[in-house]
Amino acid sequence: MKRYSVFAIAREAMRQHSGWTRAWRDAAPKKKYDAIIVGAGGHGLATAYYLGKNHGITNVAILEKGWLGGGNTGRNTTIIRSNYLQDPSAAIYEKSRSLYETMSQDLNYNVMFSPRGVMMLAQTQHEVRGYQRTAHANALQGVKTEFISPKRVKELVPIINIDGPRYPVLGALWQARGGTARHDAVAWGYARACSDMGMDVIQQCEVTAVRREGGRVVGVDTTKGAIDCDKLGIVVAGNSSVVADMAGFRLPIESLALQALVSEPIKPCMDVVVMANTVHGYMSQSDKGEMVIGGGTDGYNNYTQRGSFHHIEETVRALIETFPMISRLKMLRQWGGIVDMTGDRSPILSKTPVEGVFVNCGWGTGGFKAIPGSGWAMAELMAKGHSPLTEEFSMFRFREGKFIDESVAAGVAH
Repeated sequence: MKRYSVFAIAREAMRQHSGWTRAWRDAAPKKKYDAIIVGAGGHGLATAYYLGKNHGITNVAILEKGWLGGGNTGRNTTIIRSNYLQDPSAAIYEKSRSLYETMSQDLNYNVMFSPRGVMMLAQTQHEVRGYQRTAHANALQGVKTEFISPKRVKELVPIINIDGPRYPVLGALWQARGGTARHDAVAWGYARACSDMGMDVIQQCEVTAVRREGGRVVGVDTTKGAIDCDKLGIVVAGNSSVVADMAGFRLPIESLALQALVSEPIKPCMDVVVMANTVHGYMSQSDKGEMVIGGGTDGYNNYTQRGSFHHIEETVRALIETFPMISRLKMLRQWGGIVDMTGDRSPILSKTPVEGVFVNCGWGTGGFKAIPGSGWAMAELMAKGHSPLTEEFSMFRFREGKFIDESVAAGVAH
């Protein structure tokens, strides 16, 4: 008699109950779709969902070369915030944060959104001035943030050392309505909703070519055969330049590995998210008790999805100065994701030189927090040809010199 684990039984029950088995199996694609989304991560699934919900476009296929949510969506540190300096950035991230607040109800799927608050430590006088500037900009943008004192930081995070000899905590930019969510649940919730609308989520289906006629997209070739479409959305994060090359144009992005790790689980000791740009690390505690720790990107372009010893040392050594208690912890696991970095560290949501092809990329280290807002804006762009949230994020802004500089204004490596 074949034996099944508890997790396997629960997973199969969920599939049968939800009616979205196609999203988990090798579905046979149709011959023609109104739209194809390449990439079944958070951004791609959110784009498909809002195409159906907001614009009534449900003849959609989401193609994924691996498995649903297996890229950056399942590899990030789940931080959600909207305290960005530039107006276009604050608008799309605040839209995203507000959608996260009602996502569980909208999708009828618990994404475990936890508005526990996010603080960004100021550990130099330069950062103090920078975060005070951001707080003033956020006030004008309608984003509720505040610059708080070291005393208030200590009240919110008792385990922190605010009197470090090299990097004392001089204050912090605090967004009380920021927080975290369960990354896998976000992907699963969107996938189930898309399947319920009649969309096809097709895994193990790699795009090998983009077919064009007269400067317009007509379909894609995949490992499961040729599929025709009227519109094509490229939403594949670090692999965006590869798919764009298939379509015949270049993107101004670089792909690098971004690493993270978690500690062994411990009792609850920190109920907010802390980002420390000066020492270059950020940390929160998961529901299981693990300390979720993230650092910076590799110093060279690559497509790896694994960790490295030198990043463990650099990131943990820096955080131990601010959180001495973590020096006693053991690492449970580490991993990497492929991030796509633009020159101004802001995303690209844009039409392309190929008619009917749209691209959503360049989120760098801040992609998870933007998933619902990105999907909302990308869906509107694909359905109508324009969106107020995407106007400033065209891929052509680099040629025109209209940069949206977020390189140092809002957090670690972004």
